[in-house]
Amino acid sequence: MAHVSNKLSNPLEGALAGGGDPATSPLYVFGPFLRLIVVAGVAQITFGASVWLVVLTIALVSAMYRLVMIWIVDGSGGSGLSEEEFGGWAVKLNASITFVEYTLTFLVSMAALVTFIADRVPALNEPFLGFQYRTFVAIALSIGTGWLVNRGPRVAARAFGPATGGVLLLLWAMILSTLIKYGVNLPSIRLEAFSPENIRFTLGGYVRILAVMTGIEIFANLVAAYEGEPKRKSRMAFQSLVIIMGTTIITMLIVGPAILSLSDPTNTEVSVFTQTMDQLLPTPLAFLGTFVSILVLLSASAASAQGLQNLALGLRMRHYVPAIVGQRNAFDVASVPVWIEVGIVSLCFLIAGTNEETYLAIYAAGVFILLSMTGWAASRRLLRQFRNISNLRNLATLGGTLLAAILTTVATIIIFSERFTEGAWTYFVFLPLLYVLFSYFRRKLGKPMPANERHGLLQAGQRYLPVSDLGYTYLEHNFDNILVPLDGSEFAEEAIPLAKAISPIGDNRLTLLSVVQTSGAPRTVPLVTSSLDGDYEAHEDYLQKMSKHLDGLGLKSRLVIGQGSVPEEIVATAKDYQANLLVMSTHGRSGIGRLLVGSVASQVIRTSSLPIVLVKPGTREQSESHLFGKLLVALDGSTVAEQVLPFTQAMASHFESEVILLSVPGDLSAENQTDVLSRYLADVAEWLKKDGLAVETNVIGSTPAHTIVSLADSHGADLIMLASRGLGGSDRLMFGSVADTVIRNANRPVFLVPVHPT
Repeated sequence: MAHVSNKLSNPLEGALAGGGDPATSPLYVFGPFLRLIVVAGVAQITFGASVWLVVLTIALVSAMYRLVMIWIVDGSGGSGLSEEEFGGWAVKLNASITFVEYTLTFLVSMAALVTFIADRVPALNEPFLGFQYRTFVAIALSIGTGWLVNRGPRVAARAFGPATGGVLLLLWAMILSTLIKYGVNLPSIRLEAFSPENIRFTLGGYVRILAVMTGIEIFANLVAAYEGEPKRKSRMAFQSLVIIMGTTIITMLIVGPAILSLSDPTNTEVSVFTQTMDQLLPTPLAFLGTFVSILVLLSASAASAQGLQNLALGLRMRHYVPAIVGQRNAFDVASVPVWIEVGIVSLCFLIAGTNEETYLAIYAAGVFILLSMTGWAASRRLLRQFRNISNLRNLATLGGTLLAAILTTVATIIIFSERFTEGAWTYFVFLPLLYVLFSYFRRKLGKPMPANERHGLLQAGQRYLPVSDLGYTYLEHNFDNILVPLDGSEFAEEAIPLAKAISPIGDNRLTLLSVVQTSGAPRTVPLVTSSLDGDYEAHEDYLQKMSKHLDGLGLKSRLVIGQGSVPEEIVATAKDYQANLLVMSTHGRSGIGRLLVGSVASQVIRTSSLPIVLVKPGTREQSESHLFGKLLVALDGSTVAEQVLPFTQAMASHFESEVILLSVPGDLSAENQTDVLSRYLADVAEWLKKDGLAVETNVIGSTPAHTIVSLADSHGADLIMLASRGLGGSDRLMFGSVADTVIRNANRPVFLVPVHPT
């Protein structure tokens, strides 16, 4: 039976899945924008300058997110802040801002929704019991949306899913109608817009209409939801972003001038978008457009509630909130956060009314905070990159990203200074309050286990994903350029059959390396036999002999003779020839010349991030018939251990292997440790199963190394896979000395992924 994927397969699917929030923004940003410049009498002067500034900012921020999508394909790239890079404060600050933003998304979307309803039913603006009728409609719809969202993502998707497609069709109908009736009439930039008397209106209009960028970060979260290898995933996500933000840009440039000329911003009874829609579209289409707008705004409200559910689950797993906040209901979602959000929203409607402009400036301020943080985080990474590789392209990329960070930061400052007394001040209350609350519960509940914490990070990073996904960064590793170091011994040559088994058929090749240790070079290990030592021709003859042997096996080979220190030459050759896997024997010719621990292999592991398959002498026959039917993968819930998962997915998919996941509880007396690890492995297994792989999970034992070796023997594993981290001068590997012990005692090859601190 063919595997059926639940992931996104093309950019349009991604645009519809993640574009509900940003696609709605053109429906409500023109009102406050035009009211500012029309009432001030400067619309003809500043309109074009504000719009083109927004277009420039969208282009720069989109390009910045293209970089984020390339760098981070696990679905956690939306804010640019990660605990691993910036520390624990980043998670708490990001969670605080995100909580406020989700609530404001709900507020703005629901307020805009009832505005569109009131456009067609003006009686809703009449008072009743001291409130407008529209206030009760907004509260009722908020409760209904919360109820639907708490019945699970399937119900919410069926109820609100098609709305994004509808609003895209509406916007394009407006664009085409404008072109047919008025032709191309792009906004013009007038220099007077930047004069001292007009600049504040130009920038004020700029920050108001810049709210069209709300939700753009969603597409960085969506990368993990696509099928395929990382380059394809990031490309598809960016194309989805282009579909939505491209539509937004064209709407501003084509329909924007029509909205300015056809609508009356001082009319508080009907929104400027509805006024323009009524004049551009036939009556039935205009009313249909209102209905579609209502649906997509409901969709945006629902998406914010779903985002809050995922945030709460992640924060609960990471011990930043009490368990009750992230407790799952019968539909497997966290319902408490949604009702908290609905309660806050309803209270705001009762106190401050349902005019979207009341909340839009506050909402935009939070969006700009997130965008500016992403810009500075991306600039920091690009600056490190530029220091390593200084060229014109990297300089231009860094410059564009810095400009995006500066523009969004300036917008943040302007919106806070303009609207501080109108609600922006609330950030200085709620953000510190939430930050303190998250810190309090973390201290009270204690630091979670690595598996719990990692799963929580993944959950907290999700936003608007249509399908729950762990979002690991897996690559389609082909292992088409394998490096095999040889020293002239039969022991070292035992790596060749295994390398042949791993290497795909076709134009791929093995790179064979032999190193001549020159005078003065460290002689850690004698790499060649006495007949070859120091004799370059003998090295070449030996490698030619091995090459002919590979020719007979149908494999191409590249021959390399190094000179100097053996470990350094292995690492340098791997880099120079862009090898993607190193296969080598764990021992040389004798006990004193063995390659493992304190010698060549350990030095390579410490200095290279290249995955290494270590072959134990005496298993040649086993290697030659290797089919990799079973892969034993050791995980402990940490990000270090998870670095082996991309290679697990690639190996298992290529060889149709069964995957055996193993976690070993470090402390059997610790409360719920076995349950936590079991849930964690179940999540990893679910992710692998989506690629059609057979997966078994095991949480057993108490001593990791011996449990790994024992389980590999009892289950007949063909390959043990794990990650390692060098711990300084001791050369000991994570997990403690687990990797070292496993390699020494296992009777099968070990696939090791070295991980180094960044």
